[in-house]
Amino acid sequence: MFDVTRPKRAGGVTIDIVQDSTISLERTAVTITQLTRTLTRRTRSKRGDHAVHGVKTVIAALLTWAVVAPWAAEHQPYLAVATAVLMVNASTVYQSVRKAAQSVVARVTGLVLALATARFLGSTVGAVAVIAVIAVLAGPRRTTDDRLQVASTAVIALTATATDPMGHLLSPVLQTLSGAAVGIAVNALVLPPLYLNESDSAVRDLAHALGTLLHDMGAGLARRQLTSKAHAWLHQARNLDKRLTHAEEQVQQADESLRWNTRCIAHTRRKGMTYTDADAFRVLRGVSIQVRGIARTLADSAHDDHADHHLGQQFLDRYAEALQLAAAAVHGFVEAHPAPGPPSASPRDRLRSAIDGTLTWHHTMTDMIGRGRLTKPGAWHVYGSLMTDVERLLADLDRRDSH
Repeated sequence: MFDVTRPKRAGGVTIDIVQDSTISLERTAVTITQLTRTLTRRTRSKRGDHAVHGVKTVIAALLTWAVVAPWAAEHQPYLAVATAVLMVNASTVYQSVRKAAQSVVARVTGLVLALATARFLGSTVGAVAVIAVIAVLAGPRRTTDDRLQVASTAVIALTATATDPMGHLLSPVLQTLSGAAVGIAVNALVLPPLYLNESDSAVRDLAHALGTLLHDMGAGLARRQLTSKAHAWLHQARNLDKRLTHAEEQVQQADESLRWNTRCIAHTRRKGMTYTDADAFRVLRGVSIQVRGIARTLADSAHDDHADHHLGQQFLDRYAEALQLAAAAVHGFVEAHPAPGPPSASPRDRLRSAIDGTLTWHHTMTDMIGRGRLTKPGAWHVYGSLMTDVERLLADLDRRDSH
């Protein structure tokens, strides 16, 4: 086991070591206090995130050194410090715990593997070959990084197994555990990361892009620009995939950052704002499908060689109004603070008005088709596709807004 106080030396020297360790801990505590104050002052600045990571890293490194150095072999706790730095820089508290568990398991597995191969093959090339084969073949492909960490730990540990197997193998494990514990504690207690603002911003940007595209399509149809702008709308609709992926990643990270986070009490999600949770993102993901369907249908109709399949201007004028109403509904879906005005100006009332207007118009169109009064009866399937998409879009918003 470890010789913590080195009692083989004279008693006076042992006392000096204990005193030096106490002084080191006190100095570290003072330094951490000063760094924490600096961190708090800079939290609200533009570069606050970088300052948070930098200062938390320094705190974790100093604290780990102060805790582990007194009992580490030759007073060199480098492995513990490296582990603490990795844990404290995890994106979320949950990730820091997950990475810590993986790191500890990988190191223990690597050390056991080193002991086993050294016992049967010795510290030879054959032992290294066996470790390499196991690292390549053992486990599924998704665990490649963990297996490589196991293999590297095992190969490095082979050099120690010949002299003092247990002593040299226990030290890395204890240092890893200590560093992981300190890194997790600092990450969880010193301004643990939250990504609610980033998530809200990403969802808001997605809704803005959807609403803008709907508005542009409505305005273009009203100005008789279907043929000239249909492909541009389709291109914009396809580019929504990037915003959709970004928003999904931000929402997932925000939800994960809430797990085991000590700041959740002070940063609870505001339930009155409809765009601050994963449900809102799922609604907008459905809306994006409808918007892309509308853009695709308009582009196909604009360049259809069959004249009978072209949309009549009477329909396009009314559909332009529907798209404008849908655009207003999508924009209103993410309004944190509705603009002051009469009750009818609220996002909920505007959405209800958009849905009622679209349904009324749909019944009118159905009646016109039945009576044979539609300007372009050959394009009935195009009419149906466009109407279905816009109705589904508004229905998705209505279901989310009614909760």
